[in-house]
Amino acid sequence: MMPLTMVKEGEPNVIKKVGGKEETRKFLEKLGFVTGGTVTVISETDGNMIVNVKDSRIAIGKDMANKILV
Repeated sequence: MMPLTMVKEGEPNVIKKVGGKEETRKFLEKLGFVTGGTVTVISETDGNMIVNVKDSRIAIGKDMANKILV
């Protein structure tokens, strides 16, 4: 497993675990970051990422992306 910040752009990855505090995990789950789901990094700038999850594009910060393990 590795954090989302370490994956290549354009490659679909399966979410293995969502870490962090309970409120952080619930927030990410509401956005579609659930275990077993697929996430694809569209672009990354200064650690901030635009990702494709559940047919939606979402921008997340580096700290949030580090809590999502693929």
